[in-house]
Amino acid sequence: MPGLLGKKIGMTSVFSADGKNVPCTVIEAGPCVVTQIKTADNDGYEAVQVGFQPKTEKHANKPEMGHFKAAGVAPQRHLVEFKGFEQEFKLGDLITCEIFEADTFVDVIGTSKGKGFQGVVKRHGFGGVGQATHGQHNRLRAPGSLGASSYPSRVFKGMRMAGRTGGDQITMQNLLVLKVIPEHNLVLIKGSVPGAKGSIVIINK
Repeated sequence: MPGLLGKKIGMTSVFSADGKNVPCTVIEAGPCVVTQIKTADNDGYEAVQVGFQPKTEKHANKPEMGHFKAAGVAPQRHLVEFKGFEQEFKLGDLITCEIFEADTFVDVIGTSKGKGFQGVVKRHGFGGVGQATHGQHNRLRAPGSLGASSYPSRVFKGMRMAGRTGGDQITMQNLLVLKVIPEHNLVLIKGSVPGAKGSIVIINK
């Protein structure tokens, strides 16, 4: 699917044509520069590699500098490949948010906020065990039994336990594009998208 790299700016709300206040996420989509054209003859598949957010040469290693110099572009912080672009691109071409249109649907891929080490109530939605009376001291949010002690005398793989929560790649599908503002490289998408403010997201048409 064709798409763009972008940066999550934050959330706001806009009024729809029928006067409803619709929450939306503002994403700075592009501009992205074409850094590599992959072909079936050379790479076994066809794709367009794009870069987002230029960086200085001192922050790029030698293999990266060779890659970017071959494309004739400045070093980029983030690289992603997309397939299925309708038009053909050349190295160094810019792809802007104008590839998106209002009232169309997109998929957004981002990294969810990290919550650190959390218990089973927050991580898996456990209800806790027992009640807050009958002498219970600190067992209200405990996971309870993890399995039989006699057989198999072990804990099965996949048992839901406490652990690190968040920081996962999340894909939100079929989100409505409310508005595209090309002069500021902004795309307004209905609802929320995964990630914190300033995080990098991938928008697929």
